[in-house]
Amino acid sequence: MENVIQSSGLLQPSACGIPGLTQTQTVQPSRETASSLWPDFLAGQPGQPVRVLLIDDDASIRKVIANELLGDLRTDLVAQGSSVREGRRLISQHEFDVMLIDLSLGDGSGFELIEYMKSVRPMAEALVISAMEDEDHALHAFELGATGYFVKNSWFGNFSQAVLQVVNGGASITPSLARRLLHKLNPAHESSGPAAEPTDSPIDRLSDREKEVLKMVASGYTSGEIGLRLTISCQTVNAHTKNIYRKLHVRNRAQAVGYAARHGLL
Repeated sequence: MENVIQSSGLLQPSACGIPGLTQTQTVQPSRETASSLWPDFLAGQPGQPVRVLLIDDDASIRKVIANELLGDLRTDLVAQGSSVREGRRLISQHEFDVMLIDLSLGDGSGFELIEYMKSVRPMAEALVISAMEDEDHALHAFELGATGYFVKNSWFGNFSQAVLQVVNGGASITPSLARRLLHKLNPAHESSGPAAEPTDSPIDRLSDREKEVLKMVASGYTSGEIGLRLTISCQTVNAHTKNIYRKLHVRNRAQAVGYAARHGLL
């Protein structure tokens, strides 16, 4: 099950965007060094950075995140707000690739904005930044389409790197929350014997190649990295991923990995 933990994108800054577990802050490279080491086949290039929308009612948190995003040539902060009302307006007015969203806003819940964003800009990614560390909030965010969940004061990674990870097909989650999520997703520790597997499980409908791709997704690899390892194109990897979503009746990588973990594939 260790691979499933990595699937959640527990990040440490890396030129290849390959996730790893970390609880310490590393020294960040300069803007020019980071961008020059970034592979040219990944999204987030100087001159065409990943566009980020930030919604958080904590001004100090916004300042920290804004400084990181604006300090990296691969990311660009297009707008920021502090409420659900502002968030709705900014989502409608701005083109962006990733939304960093707090769940506790003065006039409502970030869940509302995730759902609204997915209806208006379904291709955009949502990364949650929250003081709430319970599994139910994280799972609900993933169900709505979020691909990351950071707990405030427990996330020691780099926000720019996390943004780049999700926009290139990965997912991110605070390490302290990841193991509890795994226990919740894996019912084996709560039962005295193995659960009976349905005779027509959706997992059984996956081809061998699709299962191989899903396992690599669970290990945190991006589509480009999977393509290189399997010697297939990114387009083929994305086609396999879409087939996995369709067969498992899920909407994103986090849900696919969770489903596979619950059904014993990982």
